[in-house]
Amino acid sequence: MFFEYSALITLIALTAILAYSFYAVLLAGQLSLAQIGLASLAAFTSILVVPEEPLFGVIPPLVIGIVFGMAVGMIAAFILGLPVVRLRGVFLAIATLAFAEMVRIFLINQSWTNGAQGMSFPKLVGPITAWVLLILVAFWFWRLSGSRLGRTFDAIREDELAALSMGINVARYRMASFVIAGAVSGLYGVLLAYFSRFADPNEFSFTAAVDGLVTAVVGGVSMFIGPVLGSTLLTVLPEVQRVLGIDAGWIRPLISGVVLLLVILFLPGGLSALIPRRKSATKLVDDDAGVLNELPAAGTVVATLNGLGKSYGGVRAVDSVSAQVKAGSVFGLMGPNGAGKTTLVNMLTGMTPPTDGNGTILGVTLGKRTQAHHLGAAGAARTFQQIKVFSRLSVLENVLVGGYRVTKSTLWRRMLFLPSARRDEHTAVANASAQLRRVGLADKAALSAGNLSYGDQRRLEIARALAAQPTILMLDEPAAGMNHVEATELSTLIRALAADGIAVVLIEHNVRMMMKTCDEILVLNFGKMIASGKPEDIARDEAVMAAYLGDSARTENTQEPDDADGPVQAPKDSEQNS
Repeated sequence: MFFEYSALITLIALTAILAYSFYAVLLAGQLSLAQIGLASLAAFTSILVVPEEPLFGVIPPLVIGIVFGMAVGMIAAFILGLPVVRLRGVFLAIATLAFAEMVRIFLINQSWTNGAQGMSFPKLVGPITAWVLLILVAFWFWRLSGSRLGRTFDAIREDELAALSMGINVARYRMASFVIAGAVSGLYGVLLAYFSRFADPNEFSFTAAVDGLVTAVVGGVSMFIGPVLGSTLLTVLPEVQRVLGIDAGWIRPLISGVVLLLVILFLPGGLSALIPRRKSATKLVDDDAGVLNELPAAGTVVATLNGLGKSYGGVRAVDSVSAQVKAGSVFGLMGPNGAGKTTLVNMLTGMTPPTDGNGTILGVTLGKRTQAHHLGAAGAARTFQQIKVFSRLSVLENVLVGGYRVTKSTLWRRMLFLPSARRDEHTAVANASAQLRRVGLADKAALSAGNLSYGDQRRLEIARALAAQPTILMLDEPAAGMNHVEATELSTLIRALAADGIAVVLIEHNVRMMMKTCDEILVLNFGKMIASGKPEDIARDEAVMAAYLGDSARTENTQEPDDADGPVQAPKDSEQNS
């Protein structure tokens, strides 16, 4: 029975390896179709180096071919990635598909490949070899899934902007996923050639690329076993068709298409989503061990702005803002809608380069070459006006990703099951657990972030930012959607963070909350700085009142409820003392 189906068993393994090459880029949210071109390069160039006899009488020819093929795949993937790694979505797919077609046409027109006639290879691959190598590939991706690198890929796939704010160099990690895919593609190309004993460039066509992608998608990227599940299902289909005596060639692609459609519509996570996740993957730890970031002394200047400005054409979104932010204090940014507050924070976090003026955040100079990940790595963390949680990850996994800056790489140590890797992962979970308790989400650690209420998602964003143990924390309207009680609790938390030594920059429309929470407030209107000082001074400033109420209302004694986003009012003495 085994020998009768040995070819089928081998093909399942080889197809799964090809699917892993697509899985590698899908993990990082990329849709690449270059893998089949990389595989063909590895397959046809390996014949140039594979000897007929074992090298030095010890190293098998196939091992030499595999090493060479994986190296070719990695190098070609890196070279391809240089111009295309910044492309997104369909543009990346088209560019990589064009590369694969270029490789196919190039190989067809080379005399050393025998053109469209193809080449003969010795048979060096059987089911045992194929499955051993598949197990090694699957093992690597299994150990990747719980490492810092795996969490980084998850973050990039879910939201690149949020990943940048955590200090993650998105371009570098997208390139890393490209190179990993190239290595697996090279392995597949060599194994396929030395299994089938014959290959021609047309075998590595667009159809083959689509088959590999479909296998990966059907298997799913929610668990490392996905490519094996997808390969088993789609490779066995032709054999079932043969056993049933159905010879129509269109049946298999039809069934594959129907399976793909059903998966996309009803099981977006693929077949692997049907496998229950281990509870330990979303479980808090009880101790509060973790990397403790050494914060500067209270009063130390951590951010300096000198005439910072941003123009969009003829529109001045921010005009010549100068300020200092100090450790251990809450610095507030106020102003009507469209005043330029978020634009200013985007400049402070490297999301938007300034057009004039200068500034320094934690020793990093703001400028056109300053990237968001530079500031994130230096210790600047933020939340966003429009919530950016990783909806498909659990609450705990969201916060674990936020700890990227203060956690250590563990992948290779995880591969060897070294105790130090387990200790570092435990430290990362302990840090994340502490931040979830801090914001009151400890009981929701195992939930999907997308299932949280609006207010809880706001808290989750704060916990994720705190996991980076930042020196300066920028909160963009964190109380939006919260009721009066929740806003009061948030104000207490922010004051506690400042007491711990963190410099907090707070944007908020809840004026009463700002007056209670901030040590200093800067007010913007139409991009210009119209007032700066203590909350009690800001509350009496005529320019501020005019910006909020209009000139005719400067002298009116207007009252509003505590949780309203209304006119500027000085808080009562009892509120100031709270």
